[in-house]
Amino acid sequence: MSMPAPFDPRFEAHAQRALGEMFSEVSPRYDVLNALLSLGQDRVWRYHLWAAVPDDARVVADVACGSGASLWGLRRPGRTLLGLDASALMLEAAAERIARRVGAPHLVRADAFRLPLADASLDAVTIAFGLRNLRPRTEALRELARVLKPGGTLAILEAASPRGGPWAPFHRAYLRWVVPALGYLSPAQDAYAYLARSIVEFGDGTDLAGDLAAAGLLPDTERRFLLGATWLWTARRAGHPTERPAATPGEMQFRIARVPAPDLFRRGKSPRQREWQAGQWVLLVLQILLAIALIFALGTYRNFLSEHHFRNWLTTAGWVVLWAGLGITIGRFILVLSLLRYPPQDP
Repeated sequence: MSMPAPFDPRFEAHAQRALGEMFSEVSPRYDVLNALLSLGQDRVWRYHLWAAVPDDARVVADVACGSGASLWGLRRPGRTLLGLDASALMLEAAAERIARRVGAPHLVRADAFRLPLADASLDAVTIAFGLRNLRPRTEALRELARVLKPGGTLAILEAASPRGGPWAPFHRAYLRWVVPALGYLSPAQDAYAYLARSIVEFGDGTDLAGDLAAAGLLPDTERRFLLGATWLWTARRAGHPTERPAATPGEMQFRIARVPAPDLFRRGKSPRQREWQAGQWVLLVLQILLAIALIFALGTYRNFLSEHHFRNWLTTAGWVVLWAGLGITIGRFILVLSLLRYPPQDP
């Protein structure tokens, strides 16, 4: 019989103060650890989040904006952009990130359950890795729906627990052991134990469509990343003149997005972006050369051992080092290749 989880005020309803304090503690290394947790893929996922917001959305808010990582790609000429978060130190980090930038958003400290915005005042709302911290979820979604205009877009990027399949055991092990262990690199180690538990509590996202419908939102698409470790959901506020009649929560289902990855720079890249991509191509070539060298080293090492008949812990350690190096090199190659389409945003 498993022991019940200890009481944690951060999991209580409307625990915005406790969560705000926690995120203030982790703010110094928040972005670095996020990159580690996502295996460097979080920026790619945010590109899809940005692409989910219509270009003609004039007033957009990023709720639970944290250090402002999702605000970059939401900027557009003529668009009013808001960043809202419960943590003052996170907003300070966001202010440093966007200081002296063209099209800088307005940053506001706010409770996600009581947004300081008028009804139907926004064309779109985004929330990245923040929905699982809002309890009860349906009440939070209802508040997001309140500030959206009829037909307005809600885009949710969130980590989820495993849905099953051959990779589910590895996903569970990652949440149970790896995520909490990364807390040793953070000023607030317990925050990453909370992170792992909050992902498990959030679930696999299959019931999100019903929650959206109950809040007056029409589920639209869902898209998964990293074998289902992260999902992007989009929905619209009901009430658009051309909208179909709302269904009951039990009838609502997402349609799986079958669209190519967005290329936000298809109209031409800036010199900075071209320079960045040239650097990535150099890294790719270096990874290929390193992989070839390691494969050659593995063959040479095998031949050497077979000729001299060495068998001890040092020879085993040599195999481990060479194979681990090859695995890391291949993983790095795949990561750099996946990032090539997503150069950094210009200021």
